[in-house]
Amino acid sequence: MVRDLATGRTYRYHRGLRLPTASTSKINILMALLLRTPWRRLTERTRDDAERMIRFSDNAAADRLYEHIGLETGLGRANRKFGLRRTYTPAGRCLGLYCWGITQTTAGDQVRLIRALAGGRGPLPEEDRARVLRLMGHVIPEQRWGISAAACEGGHVSLKNGWLRHGSNGRWAVTSAGLIREPGHDYTVAVLTEDSGSMGSGIARVEGTVTRILAAFRGRRGCAAAGGQDDLSTSR
Repeated sequence: MVRDLATGRTYRYHRGLRLPTASTSKINILMALLLRTPWRRLTERTRDDAERMIRFSDNAAADRLYEHIGLETGLGRANRKFGLRRTYTPAGRCLGLYCWGITQTTAGDQVRLIRALAGGRGPLPEEDRARVLRLMGHVIPEQRWGISAAACEGGHVSLKNGWLRHGSNGRWAVTSAGLIREPGHDYTVAVLTEDSGSMGSGIARVEGTVTRILAAFRGRRGCAAAGGQDDLSTSR
């Protein structure tokens, strides 16, 4: 799903399909944490865990913060406040990790979560929304694949990617969600994929999908467009 916050134009594909979040769930965990305690009141260690969780995709840091917010109960409570109606986290532990990694969600819910950061309103104060986007804008270079493939030169991307190899069949779930900011347009984007044969092929699916969609949004002028027309099917 892609939504242009400047115009309201929206593209959806398989709008009701639920797929695993993998590590994109870490955005959700941090936002749930900040609902409980503003960034300025977090301890130094908790801030460090938050930074490591987003910028480095550190699973141990995510586990600690997930416990801090009250596991699936705390995450579910936060999801209701953020308006996520089709996101579900199982209880307990899953294959040595907390179940945050196999949270089931839709692309629409993930875009709704990003809109709560970028849209100018929502339960988090502006300072904390900006903090989350700033961390997502500084993920380590090795993890800047995904929706960033569709950004124009000079645009700014805040993202969190996820990758998860299913133990049952060895197939990969690969995800990417975030915000692409360009002059005149803020695109909230979420691409969820599953059943790829490798992490690399999953990344290629994500990047190919988002590149085609954003190219259609921009029209024939591409990155030079300032709201040109195109033939993309849209819904609102």
